Amino acid sequence: MSVATFDARVIGAFGRQVRVRAGDGREYPARPLGRGLGIVCGDAVRCRHDERHGEVHVLEVLARRTALYRTNARGGAEAVLANLTRLLVVIAPLPEPDLFVADRYLAAAESALIEPVLVLNKADLGLTAPLADELRGYALAGYHWLEVSAAGPTGLEALGTACRGHTAALVGQSGVGKSSLAAQLIPTERIEVGALARAAEGRHTTTAARLYELPGGGELIDAPGVRDFAPAVEHLEPRSLGFVEVARLAPGCRFLDCQHLREPDCAVRAGAESGLMHPRRYESYRRLRRLQQTLGPPHERARRRGG
Repeated sequence: MSVATFDARVIGAFGRQVRVRAGDGREYPARPLGRGLGIVCGDAVRCRHDERHGEVHVLEVLARRTALYRTNARGGAEAVLANLTRLLVVIAPLPEPDLFVADRYLAAAESALIEPVLVLNKADLGLTAPLADELRGYALAGYHWLEVSAAGPTGLEALGTACRGHTAALVGQSGVGKSSLAAQLIPTERIEVGALARAAEGRHTTTAARLYELPGGGELIDAPGVRDFAPAVEHLEPRSLGFVEVARLAPGCRFLDCQHLREPDCAVRAGAESGLMHPRRYESYRRLRRLQQTLGPPHERARRRGG
């Protein structure tokens, strides 16, 4: 006798365990049937009830509209979040911002056709001169940002508006206050929030991605903080790596296949020298291009190993 299946949304992913919400609103703990499914928060999945063992099995991951990928420890691509329409990249004056991490999230979002939004949290702490200069670099690239403070609260209405009607995810360094922002936007949920860190390094508060429904419509994923983020190179836009300034300047290069590193008559390198692209953003691009060259496509990695 066949067992009826049902479609659901993954609203929490905790290693091999997930939590799903069915179309009727009921939620269930569930586990994948098989090891190769690679389920992440935001996925649409097909499930069935196992009455004999009193549990729900995930049978299949349905086609993803979009996905955010990172490089795993083996150098391969690994999905992090699925079916996003906006990526909220959170930075803050404290802990000391690693804007190379922010750049990589922006590049991954641009390459995946997920709209990125830069969010400056803890705006009540004020800007250091270096961070103000970096923000001018983002403005030069065409990025504007929302200034918010979960402690204020300041700017939360604009942040809520940016999420409305979208499936949005908060990502960024540990300690920048993503969970604090989520708790302000969704006061009906009990979201664990750590103290606003003023230490040199942030603390992890969120340990697993969790999807919430927003009161005004839309969905918000609170993702774990990171100390580094390496996007999966095979999912980056190959010519610009997701850097909007590179895409804008590259048509002026002498060579169509210019990598914008050491090639002659490179319009991107010239743009970084003349102020059309912020020098640190250009260095960020260079680092990501070198990472791409180091990892390369799987068959290239095998060839270099002699496989």
